[in-house]
Amino acid sequence: MVRSTFAGFGTALSALQANQKRLDIVGQNLANMNTPGYTRQELQTSSLNYTSPVSKYMNGSEIIVGFGVHMDKVAQIRDPYLDIQYRDQMQKSGYSDSIQTALDRLAKVFDESNITGINNAFVDIRDALINMQEISNVNDPIFETELRNRMKALANLLNDADRQITESERQEFVKLDGTSTSQNGAVQRVNDILQQIGTLNRQIKQNQILGQQSLELMDERNLLLDELSSFIPIEVTYYKDQDHDGVDANGGDALQEIYHLDSNGQPLFKKEWPDDLRVEMLYTDENGDTQRLTLVEGTEGKGNENYGKLELTKNNANQPYPHDFTLTFTGSAKNLLDNNVQETLMLKYNTGGGVTGSDGHGNNNIAGLTGGSIQASLDMLWQHGVPYDQNAGTNKNNDIRGYEYYRDQLDTLAKAFADVMNQINISGTTSDPTAKPADDTWFLFANKENGGKNGITAGNISINPDWISGKVHISMAGKDPNDTILYMIEAMGTTYPYDPNKVTEGTTAMGGINPDLKNNTFADFMNHVSTTLATDSYSNSYNLKNNVTILNAVENARDSISGVSMDEEASNMMMFQSAYNAASRLMTALDEVLNTLINSTGVCGR
Repeated sequence: MVRSTFAGFGTALSALQANQKRLDIVGQNLANMNTPGYTRQELQTSSLNYTSPVSKYMNGSEIIVGFGVHMDKVAQIRDPYLDIQYRDQMQKSGYSDSIQTALDRLAKVFDESNITGINNAFVDIRDALINMQEISNVNDPIFETELRNRMKALANLLNDADRQITESERQEFVKLDGTSTSQNGAVQRVNDILQQIGTLNRQIKQNQILGQQSLELMDERNLLLDELSSFIPIEVTYYKDQDHDGVDANGGDALQEIYHLDSNGQPLFKKEWPDDLRVEMLYTDENGDTQRLTLVEGTEGKGNENYGKLELTKNNANQPYPHDFTLTFTGSAKNLLDNNVQETLMLKYNTGGGVTGSDGHGNNNIAGLTGGSIQASLDMLWQHGVPYDQNAGTNKNNDIRGYEYYRDQLDTLAKAFADVMNQINISGTTSDPTAKPADDTWFLFANKENGGKNGITAGNISINPDWISGKVHISMAGKDPNDTILYMIEAMGTTYPYDPNKVTEGTTAMGGINPDLKNNTFADFMNHVSTTLATDSYSNSYNLKNNVTILNAVENARDSISGVSMDEEASNMMMFQSAYNAASRLMTALDEVLNTLINSTGVCGR
């Protein structure tokens, strides 16, 4: 039997069309090889081999060779596993990078010049005390004024260091919430991304239902997902909506949702229905288990019902430091809990340091997110560097040393020095406390917020106004007039906490005050704090370097699959052009065969 006259032309035509489309795609790839987020495209094809109804009119010995190629769709070349790896590494790198930025801010507070300045201030105070230790100089107002000025210089340095930490905290807070500033913070950017992803989900699905692949919109969505993963840890899932997932309301198979069925209920061919995309945020509960909050739920609902939001609420507008706030993640409106309540995750500042919070699953001691720059900002603003206490059940991430840890260190130093100097001077107002009680008003350092000697911190330490006005002086009522100065000199060289078994006369004058400066003197304690910060910075920079190295490796692996290679596209171009030429030659050959068939056969009887 002679093959259908124009079947060969149909085969050749489909080959011409397919290879022309492949050449078009190669051109599209090359044109966008430098476009951010562009994913390499390819033509997916299948063989045409009709079995019905054509086969009914062919005899049994006919060998069916097919009828050409069918262009199924233009698709992106992506590896979902590499996408998961990349976004997982993005949240780790985003966390480490944000922590490093914060530590670099602190390094400016505790840099060599500031550390040296505070250390030198202690040295200057000790030198002034040594110059004043002679009995003839104790009552000299010139020497006392010199001592007071040097103590004031120290107080000013501590005040300035505290202000710099406060400014660093403010910058960290603005990084989170850009309200009332000229830039968007992480909260505003996350909300923008969630809205864009929710909108793109609907646009992409609507276009795909109408037969348009919307690959460029998918590229835009993938870029947004990558950016979102640097802020918060996410998990992306592709799925069929409820009406096309092949499962009925009772959990049984629903073939009609996946296939077109014949009159007997047998599948004829598969329905082409696009996937939806779900975005879940990962966080850790009090038991260390990973929980999920759905922030984007495919194309569910109307308007903004398919995506959630992030809100930041200040708990105390008068708080001097911007760390007392609540961060609330609200899931998509269509993602409800069993009690028909919208799912939320609330994180807030724990006054004891660290994070506390709750979700809709009964977890009331949330450890925090599993990574991302937002969690890094929360750690730097909220964590006090307190080791985890299993018995007390304190937060597992509370050993991170944030801004408040370093502020506490400055406060410890300021309070320790002020309390020791104040107590020595107060003790020196009497030689016999049983006969004449010490004058508690003769303190040298004051809390400038209330003028008293209690509650002194690095931020409020100042010279007692009564010392400035002349109502208070260096006390001289001890056994010798210079006892107070000598005790102060001894206290300057003492390491704290001092050994109670080696109590000297000077430490006795401190009235039992024994601050914990980690076995350092006042001057050396700043070196201890600076070393702690340097250790934190080194450890985190090492983690950041490793995270970025792994991120770059994953990105290179992803680009090797999804990125455009000029060499590979040039090779494809030559291959597709050769195939196009071969299909053209097939059509020419078929034309010659048809010409012979029409003009050179059937000459019998002429």
